[in-house]
Amino acid sequence: MQCKRAMVAVLAVGLAAPALAAEVPDFGPNVHVVDPATPGLQALIDGIYAAQQPNHFGPRRDAVLLKPGTYQDLRIPVGFYTHVLGLGEHPDDVHVIGDLRSTAFLDGDNATQNFWRGAENFSVTPTLGIGDNTMQWAVSQAIPFRRMHVRGNIRLNQNKGWASGGWFSDVLVDGQVNSATQQQWISRNSQWGRWTGSNWNMVFVGVAGAPDGEFPTPGQRFTKIAKTPLVREKPWLFIDAKGQYAVRVPALRRDSAGISWANGAVAPGKTLPIGQFFIAKPGDTAATLNAQLAAGKHLLFTPGEYLLTQTLQVKRSGTVVLGIGFPTLRSDNGQPLVKTADMDGLTIAGLFLDAGKQDSGVLMEVAPAGSRKRHKADPIVLHDLFFRIGGAAAGQVDTALRINAHDTLVDHTWIWRADHGEGVGWTSNPSAHGLWVNGKDVTIYGLFVEHFQKEQVVWQGNGGRVYFYQSEIPYDPPTQSQWTSPTGRGYAAYKVVDTVTRHEAWGLGAYSVFLKPDVVLDRAFEVPNPTKAPGVRLRHMITVCLVDKGSIERVINDAGDPARCKGGSNTATLKDYP
Repeated sequence: MQCKRAMVAVLAVGLAAPALAAEVPDFGPNVHVVDPATPGLQALIDGIYAAQQPNHFGPRRDAVLLKPGTYQDLRIPVGFYTHVLGLGEHPDDVHVIGDLRSTAFLDGDNATQNFWRGAENFSVTPTLGIGDNTMQWAVSQAIPFRRMHVRGNIRLNQNKGWASGGWFSDVLVDGQVNSATQQQWISRNSQWGRWTGSNWNMVFVGVAGAPDGEFPTPGQRFTKIAKTPLVREKPWLFIDAKGQYAVRVPALRRDSAGISWANGAVAPGKTLPIGQFFIAKPGDTAATLNAQLAAGKHLLFTPGEYLLTQTLQVKRSGTVVLGIGFPTLRSDNGQPLVKTADMDGLTIAGLFLDAGKQDSGVLMEVAPAGSRKRHKADPIVLHDLFFRIGGAAAGQVDTALRINAHDTLVDHTWIWRADHGEGVGWTSNPSAHGLWVNGKDVTIYGLFVEHFQKEQVVWQGNGGRVYFYQSEIPYDPPTQSQWTSPTGRGYAAYKVVDTVTRHEAWGLGAYSVFLKPDVVLDRAFEVPNPTKAPGVRLRHMITVCLVDKGSIERVINDAGDPARCKGGSNTATLKDYP
């Protein structure tokens, strides 16, 4: 297998490989399919970056698709809403010798607003990086970095500036990962030579080479789970051995560790020809998309904005809905954006869901309320779904994501009520909850939920598991009286309701940035009384007060120290509860 791959790579460099002769489907104007001989390739990428690096809340979206081959001395800077994807069956089929870089958006090398960009399914040798064969990936939330091979080192911030969270999955780094000032991070099924750095909350699930040390020791706040209990990797677009475009859908993996593509392997799964997909482009209506789904097609969303007047209905077992280039769905007439049936094997990945002018109740609902089917052998899987309420414009919704289906897997999501941008304020972008889980045995890797006006997360289904949770509670409660729940001052960042008897979570962080004086949160996490629900356990929790107003008084229930910016420590940790 390895020898065959080497031969294919040599042919690709010479531009004679069948993959390079593949007929490119009509992906529309926002998808840029390139190969090593594309004229003006560096200028094309530089032009995309010049438009996207300042495009914090603008409408432009881009996907850059790299055909198999070796790209010598190519620099790939990545700005907002830019998705760089290799088209190989294996990450090493596409090799960039040069640089892949995310540069801090804010002054002072501050990358805490470096959102909505990603790289997947290729290898990078950073000869043109920041020195010492190191690439700089200064990022925060909503940054998919998947199936990547870094043939050198990677640094997760810029100089001494802050960065705030990120995601690795199925990633191999030959050298060192330096997390530096990164506040929190999750790595799943990855491998490297060495990891250095820790701030608040670093979680490693199924990782070979996780660092020594353990939470809550400062400098060693690591949470390590040896094996990933259950996951299906995200599907990817590629060019097959016959030179045809297709989508690979990996098989379910149980109790796994390390990358899925080691030693030249192609992970088990199935291949769907591109002809089985309807390729959606901006301007396609919800009626058109639903008709294609009803006819048995999968959907491939290309980059751009989609204004929908009806809800997308995903009803057929095994359907794949895959977005590239951060395709953004929005409804202004009060209709939810996506609803699924209670069916096996659905995959929804790579979508950006934006709240509209009218409250639709929910942006996405996985299975109808009261769903009862079990999906243990073939679960519904959600990858890289990003939700936004406000920021680009005023928007509102009661709950961003509601999961009713049992056994659902969520593999990386950021659910964000905007704290900056347009249409932002306590009454301008109202939203109660980010995530509400009713389904049983729902598992989530990489849960980022921020700034909602009531509980960020409500867990009502039994048997839930969460690996990494990050939340900033709302900045903008006007007064304490306007932000008081039935259980005390403020609303918990993560609430497991009293009827739940089984729930586990590892590596949880909640942070306060109150802008008004005399506003506090009594407790970051709320769970049932452990004498009544001993099967509910949370491990490795941290709370942090980040500005000079307010506090978080307890970590969980009535346990844990305060996190106060005045009159005490601004950080509190608790290893286990109960």
